[in-house]
Order: sequence, then structure tokens, then C-alpha cells
Amino acid sequence: MTLQEKTAQLYGVWVGACDQGGEVAPHQHDMEEAVDLEALLPDGLGQLTRPFGTVPVDPAVGALSLARTQARIAATNRFGIPALAHDECLAGFAAWGATAYPVPLSWGATFDPDAVRRMAAAIGRDMRAVGVHQGLAPVLDVVRDARWGRVEETIGEDPYLVGTIGTAYVRGLESAGIVATLKHFAGYSASRAGRNLAPSSMGPRERADILLPPFEMALREGGARSVMNAYTDTDGIPSAADEELLTGLLRDTWGFDGTVVSDYFAIAFLKTLHGIAADWSDAAGTALRAGIDTELPNVKTYGAPLAEAVADGRVPEALVDRALRRTLTQKAALGLLDPDWNPVPAALDGAELDEPAALRGRIDLDCPENRALARTIAEEAVVLLSNDGTLPLTGPRRIALLGPNADEPTAVLGCYSFPRHIGVRHPGTPLGIELPTLREALTAEFPDAQITVALGTGIDDGDLSGIPEATRAAREADIALVVLGDRAGHFGRGTTGEGCDVESLVLPGAQQDLLDALLDLETPVVTVLLAGRPYALGRAVAESAAIVQSFFPGEEGTRAIAGVLSGRTRPSGRLPVGVPRGPGSQPATYLGARLAHVSEVSVIDPTPAFAFGHGLSYTRFDWTDLALDAQEAPTDGEFALAFTVRNAGERPGTEIVQVYLHDPVASVVQPVQRLVGYARVELEPGEARRLRVTVPADVASFTGRDGRRVVEPGELEVRLAASSADPRLTARVTLTGAERRVDHTRRLHATIGQAPEGRA
Repeated sequence: MTLQEKTAQLYGVWVGACDQGGEVAPHQHDMEEAVDLEALLPDGLGQLTRPFGTVPVDPAVGALSLARTQARIAATNRFGIPALAHDECLAGFAAWGATAYPVPLSWGATFDPDAVRRMAAAIGRDMRAVGVHQGLAPVLDVVRDARWGRVEETIGEDPYLVGTIGTAYVRGLESAGIVATLKHFAGYSASRAGRNLAPSSMGPRERADILLPPFEMALREGGARSVMNAYTDTDGIPSAADEELLTGLLRDTWGFDGTVVSDYFAIAFLKTLHGIAADWSDAAGTALRAGIDTELPNVKTYGAPLAEAVADGRVPEALVDRALRRTLTQKAALGLLDPDWNPVPAALDGAELDEPAALRGRIDLDCPENRALARTIAEEAVVLLSNDGTLPLTGPRRIALLGPNADEPTAVLGCYSFPRHIGVRHPGTPLGIELPTLREALTAEFPDAQITVALGTGIDDGDLSGIPEATRAAREADIALVVLGDRAGHFGRGTTGEGCDVESLVLPGAQQDLLDALLDLETPVVTVLLAGRPYALGRAVAESAAIVQSFFPGEEGTRAIAGVLSGRTRPSGRLPVGVPRGPGSQPATYLGARLAHVSEVSVIDPTPAFAFGHGLSYTRFDWTDLALDAQEAPTDGEFALAFTVRNAGERPGTEIVQVYLHDPVASVVQPVQRLVGYARVELEPGEARRLRVTVPADVASFTGRDGRRVVEPGELEVRLAASSADPRLTARVTLTGAERRVDHTRRLHATIGQAPEGRA
């Protein structure tokens, strides 16, 4: 291969499928100049960027457009190599008409890896069927500051929860033949003040013990084949230029052999935003040396600038060959280099490809099976934060449905859903999927009730003029449901989403004014949140009859919420992020060390109103009869304990058993506690289950003073808890023997299972 043919395999071109079935067209983006696809193709092409996630297109016609383009790409270059096509799949395949699943923060709220795995497999099957090979998900950033706009894209504030749920997603996507892409590696969510793309203020220990473990788990146990760099810099080193991170840790230590792709424009940012590259050639050489194999979304630095740098000796050609080998190896694994490769995807098998109009409607990306999965996850993700007995509602005659999200179809969608990400730029195009509003869902759930709707105020317009109408409706009702929260968008076009960071966690606009006005009435108020992040709720924490939290639950979300309100569905969600007591206590997560919690030397109390892992049910559970096999174990051993959980109420329910470790004395400062295991336990009224928990000493490891991970001897507490603030049973145990070093092959999980008959 010539140098130009080699570098051509190392970049993508951003395109949009043609809605008439013709070839894709380069996407005109304000970040880049136009790309001349005609001039590029004789040398080949590495990737096609977002053929479905750029413009609305019928899925079958889009698949034909992609297939025709792939045939042309393969026919134009000397070696017949097609492009690898990638697309977004953060909360479902980001294509017109595809199922809009709950956002990742809702995945975390389920505490159900298996459901997430099944969802990801369905997403992957849909993508693969239309000719896509790689998905840009999951996001494994651990929330460090809820003011950050991309909180909705994350799985939560705990690395173990993020790791287990994210790994399940990877397994599902990869099982369908889609290359899963872990992002953003590493530290993006630790930016100062929660500002998007700000510098990250973490030390090496925070990075190693909180931000890296989800990636480590998803690579080791999930088999992800791609990683995307973070935009941010850590201590002055941008991730896109960090050879120690992208090569030393990722490849040399962890053994990763897949591809590293750049976040969009990240290589150019080394020059324009970070100021560590003098020109495009310098940026290309720096990123390539660090370990980035593919430039996305468009060719900018890995084309002519990289070729020039190699030709004049500034960049060794061996680095190009290294990235090329990884790229072609992945294409070979996907079947793109097979002699019998066919550009026509499975979904178009047997179709008449000469008549694009006849293909419309042939491919259903929102089939009943998909919607059933979306409904399961949405239902499991609804978190009942508080309840004075008002819920479930039993036959209300008059419901006042209030608030800006009461009758808004897209209120259930995150910023990377197709309707909110792309559809908003095409106002004349139908949504492509059914999005029942909460009004419609409640009308179906309570057919005999009179439902009066009054918005009261907008999401963020600050308008107070509609509050009197809302309070009148509430006075005349048996129950007031006030539906508050967010509008997802990008770069200032929403109250949450990429580039939509906030200064404080007060509800957007005048929503708190509306809520307070309703709380002044005698009518019971149930507060419902459709949001992308947690918000401080002021008086509602103590005065609402109930609070129901849902993080952008997707197309089945309003039905899921209605089911919880009526009692048709048992609430089982648990908070993946704490809900703050006040709007200005960030950054604060439950993973704080002792000095991060409330103290007598500061007037700021970061104690959340509702803690990580919190969530109520319509029944109650008793935890009893804790028994330990032994109170001591060596630093290379494990503890085993058993206990009983009983449904002591009159309704079926699901308890989320959470296992936390507390290390009273360690050689470096530790979080007060951290999650090391969890399980969903479903019980009928009166039913009890004896559970056995195995806690390997490895899960007590942390990064020691010398930067290496160690298991230290000493006392520990194993806390069996209903949330991080609600320990039910505590076992005090001791690790004995010598300090032991561990690495990425250590055991990662405390396991929870049915206790065998006759065992404690």
C-alpha cells in the first residue's frame, strides 16, 4: 500500500444516507470544511460516520443508500476494501424510527445488568441488520459533579455500578456483532465545576480507583473492541496525547488489542483548544504516537498533514503501520475483507433494490419486542423517592396534571435520541416513533378519572403567569400531579445534555415557584421528575405526598410512570446518583472521604436529600439472621456470610440488596464506603429468601502510596444495605497476613446468591 492508501484507512468521513436510496452525501458541519469524497475514494476510506444518525431517512432506504456507497468505495480503491460504518447508540440506535430506550442513567437505576444486556443485543441486531458495524457506546464516565450536562449519558456516580451495567451493555452489543466503543477514556466527567470540556482536577489515585475501573471491567469481562479518548486534559496532558494512558495502560498493561478512535475533532483540538500542537501535522503525529488509530468524524489531520509529516521524517511510518494493522484486523474480523463480502445488509436480503420507493416501511426498527424491552427497563428504572401513603393511587376521580412536562411527548428523551438530536433540525419530519405523553398514559391508566391539564410554567422560560391557573386546577382536584424536569438538547439548546451545564442544581426556570405554590394548598401533591440529572427539590422533600424520579425513560416511559402511580407496576428503581438537599452543594457524591461529608467546621452540608442507592417500594422488607462463616480471612482469601430478606408487607416487591465496604484505617484516605456488589431480589408477600454473600479480599484493594494497587491487612466492615445511607446488617471482619499487590486480573465482584440448604 502507498502511504496515502495507508492513511486513508485511518480516518472517517461524516455522511448522511440519501432518503431516495442514492449514495450517501458528506455532512456539512460548522466545525470542518467540506470534504471532497470523489477525490478521497481512490485511496480508500477507513470509516463512514453516522450514515443513519445525521438526517432523517427511512431505515430500508437508508440501508440501500449505505450499501450502494459501500459498493462504490470497494470498487474505487485498489484493494477492494469497504469502509467500517459507525453510528451513535447511547440510548438506542440513533436512527429515524428506531426504538428510543431509556438513557444510561435509567439503566443504572435498574440495578439490572441482564435487562441492559438484552436491550443492547436488540440495539446491536438492528444496527447490524442495516449495515452498521460499530456503535459509539457505552459512556463509562463516573459522575463527579451533577452540574455537568452529560450526566444523563452516564450510568451513575459509583464505579462498580457503572462498570457492571456498562459491561452488560458491551456484552449485548458485541453479541450482535457490533463493535462496542467505550467512552470517554478517561476523566471527562471530572471536569472542574461540571463544565463541559474543562480541565480535569483529579489526581492519579482518583483516576485509578474511581474513573478507570469501569473501563477495566468492560474490556476484561465485556470484550469491547474499541475505545474513544476523552476531550479533557488531566494535569496538563490531553487524553488524545497521553501515550501512558492510550498505550502504556490500555495496551501494555491491560492487553487491549482493538482500535482507539478519536472523539469527534479531538485530534484537531490538540492544536485549537489545548495548544500543544503547532499545526495539523504536529497534532496528527502526537495523537498517532499516543495511540489513536482512527480520526473521527472527518479527515482533518490524518490525511495530507500526516502523510507530509511521515514523508519529511517527523512521524515514523511504523506508527502508521501500527494503526493500519489494528484497523484492518478489525475490518477482517467484521468480514469486510472476505472474498465473498456483500455490501447488501441482511435486512435487504431478497429485496428489489432497483425500486427504492418500494422499500419504504420494509424495516421496522421499533418492533414490539424492542418496545417490550424498553418498557421493562423504564419500569425498573422508576424510583419512588418518598411516599406518605398517597401512592399507589386508588381510583382518583379528579386529577390535576400540572407542570411543563405533563403533556410533552419528547419529555422522555435524552439529548442523543434521534428526535432530540437530529429531529429538532427537521421540524416538518414526523417523530418516527410513538411517544405518548404522560397525559395520554394517565388517561389510559385511569379511564374513569377527570384529568385537568395546566402547565403552570415552561421548562426554563421563567414565566409565572400560568401558576394561578395551575393552583386553581389543583384546588378542584383530589390529587395534584406536578410533572417537572428537563428538556434535552445540545450546546445551550436544552437544560440538560452535551454542553448544557448548569451553575446550580435548582430546578430550571420557574419550576420551583410552581412547585412551592402547589405545596401551599391542601390538595396532596405528587411530584414527578422527567429529567437528565438530579435536582434539589426544596420544600418538596418534606412536603410532597410522594416524589417519583425518572431519568429520561424513553418511549415507554410515561406508561411506566403511570403504572407506578396506579400500583400496576411495583416500583423497584434505585438512585444511581444522589438527589441533593440544596442546589449549591456540588460537587458531592456518596464516595467522598470523611472530610467530604458534613462536619462542624463548615456551614455547607453536602448530605443528600436522597442518597445513592435509595428507592422505596409499596411493601417493606426485613433483613435478619446475619451469620459469618469466619471473621478472619487472609489478604488473598474471601469472606462468606448469609442473611435473610423477607417481604413483610402485603404486596409483591423487589428489594435491591447492596453490599458496601468500609475501611476504617488505610494507608491512604479512602471513601467512607463503596459499593462492591448488588442483586435484585423479588419476593411475594410473606416470602423470605436466605442469601449468601461472598466478598473476596481483592475487592478491598485500592491504589497505595506507591501508585500500585494493594490489599492491606486490617479490619473492614461489610455493610448489607438498602442504600448507601441505609445499612441493615453489618459484619466486622479482619484481613490477616501480609500486604498483597494485585493487578487488573484481580477478582472484581462480591457475589450474592441463594444460600444452599443447611448453610448459615
